[in-house]
Amino acid sequence: VADRREGIGVCGWTLVSLSFLLVLITFPISICACMKVIREYERAVVFCLGRILSKKAKGPVVILILPCTDTFIKVDLRTVTCKIPPQEVLTKDAVTTQVVGVVSYRIHSAVSVIANVSDVHSATLLLAQTTLRNVLGTQSLAQLLAGHEETARSIQAILNNATEQWGVKVACVEIRDVRIPVAMQRAMAAEAEAAQETRAKVVAAEGEMNASRGLKQASVVLAESPAGLQLRYLQTLTTLAAKNNSTVVFPVPINMLGSLGHKSRGG
Repeated sequence: VADRREGIGVCGWTLVSLSFLLVLITFPISICACMKVIREYERAVVFCLGRILSKKAKGPVVILILPCTDTFIKVDLRTVTCKIPPQEVLTKDAVTTQVVGVVSYRIHSAVSVIANVSDVHSATLLLAQTTLRNVLGTQSLAQLLAGHEETARSIQAILNNATEQWGVKVACVEIRDVRIPVAMQRAMAAEAEAAQETRAKVVAAEGEMNASRGLKQASVVLAESPAGLQLRYLQTLTTLAAKNNSTVVFPVPINMLGSLGHKSRGG
């Protein structure tokens, strides 16, 4: 009753009194029509002669609605998850991409939702689309592909600041997919393939360098011990014989071949 007296004036109080009287006259039939059950996940914003009765929504509870003077609107407090339609985004490095996202939000103030925005779901979705395009437009393609989580947190913070006065809390923003034009995909694939080939050549060159260093060290060791070269030769023959190979390799010193060449020229 105290809430109803605030701001409705004498005429309003008269109408409320008549509504109470009507309920009493038609009792108990009227009580069935006046009692409304608000479920656990709902809140009710009650209007008396067009004014909100309380700054806090009612529920979950049974409320009494007077005929002719009172109306109420139910607000669902459950989390809503909606898909952000594909957005055409021009990145900082002038690449056109198509981005698909998901936003999850919930209502934490039913009175603010009813009093400040006409359609909270459409407004939140449209704001999410605009914010997604604005944020991604300031990033390059590499940042967009590599920094999904950081970008999603930035979008969520901006949405929370904008929807706070609506009574909406954005719980999560996710970027599901980034679609790149086919020509750009081919160019990126060619670039990645070239980078892989470059790395493979570098690794092969490093292996050749390490192998040459190892051979140099081995030659120094063999030069100090001539018997070691014979032992290495016998070990090589053992390895070849273990593979059922009939080929036998006889090492010939290079200086011997040189001396044979000088003799053939002299003859």
